[in-house]
Amino acid sequence: RNHSMSTTKFKTSEIDNAISMIAEAHMLCIINHLSEKEMRFNEIQRSIKGLNPATLSDRLKRLEKNGLILRKEETLDKVSVVYALTEKGRAILPVINEISKFAQKYS
Repeated sequence: RNHSMSTTKFKTSEIDNAISMIAEAHMLCIINHLSEKEMRFNEIQRSIKGLNPATLSDRLKRLEKNGLILRKEETLDKVSVVYALTEKGRAILPVINEISKFAQKYS
């Protein structure tokens, strides 16, 4: 049995799992914007061109389900919701930085 082949399959599986967490359109953009500060839904929507509310809602739910962002309810004078990166979400920032370098070099 070829051990390197099974190791490669295992690594490919890990990569596939990781990519599936962030592969939907706009997910990396959302994570990138949240790296700067906690944001409300409307702030996120205004900061990403072409992102409609239904899509944003879906992506935020998926990112939260995957443990990349945290949805926090704040009560000041009324209940409001802000989104923030988790430790797991922050761990993807170096990857986003490398994608940015790639885009600068080749686009």
